[in-house]
Amino acid sequence: MALDLSTGRIVWSKQVTARDAYNSSCGTDRDSCPKEAGPDYDFGSSAILATGPAGRQLLLAGQKSGIVYALDPSRQGALVWQVRVGKGSANGGVEWGMASDGQKVYAAVSDVGRTRPTDPLDTRRSILDPRAGGGLTALRIADGAKAWFVAPLPCSAAAPSGCSPAQPAAVTAIPGVIFSGSLDGHLRAFSAEDGAVLWDFDTVRSFDTVNGVPAKGGSLDGPGAVVVNSMVFVNSGYSRFGGMVGNVLLAFASE
Repeated sequence: MALDLSTGRIVWSKQVTARDAYNSSCGTDRDSCPKEAGPDYDFGSSAILATGPAGRQLLLAGQKSGIVYALDPSRQGALVWQVRVGKGSANGGVEWGMASDGQKVYAAVSDVGRTRPTDPLDTRRSILDPRAGGGLTALRIADGAKAWFVAPLPCSAAAPSGCSPAQPAAVTAIPGVIFSGSLDGHLRAFSAEDGAVLWDFDTVRSFDTVNGVPAKGGSLDGPGAVVVNSMVFVNSGYSRFGGMVGNVLLAFASE
């Protein structure tokens, strides 16, 4: 939706998935679920305002359907291009946010695989598939052409329960580098040029903390890495929906 800053009036709105009525009841008891439930393909993160060819402004929006859209804000949100980067689902596709460097837009996808426990003594809310989900795609802002794609790495056989290659966390971009976190607990830095992995840190371990509180890392989800004054900060641990438990804020300094 586009709102007039001075009055709050709705200037225009754009809906790309019609009748997508959905709430949490649809995946459980269905007591308050709409009769014709939608696929839950909402835009779960903020759109990016970028400048395309000839100075044309574009709104870049990633959807849980697994599709990235470029809309023209000067023409009532008219569709300029759209590209599929993931399979999409209620917890799939683009979730917490893309990033852009002005030339390309970078979209990581969740596409997590989940099943519910069948054992009544199993306290896990969900069981994550250690081989399903993830992937990072770079698209050219000008026309949506795919610049590169990096496939996810499946969890190792020795990985703990809750490991998944899904990449739902928000993506962070700095000049030349793209950061993307995964439910497998890894924070990876990719080359903006070709997607090559420049750095990979596994946060699933115990840490000695500056405040003396016992801490360990787990799945990376939700907010992405924060980069400021040559340091990178990231939270590790996200147990909702079956991910790996953790309770640590990590700070990395450049060498």
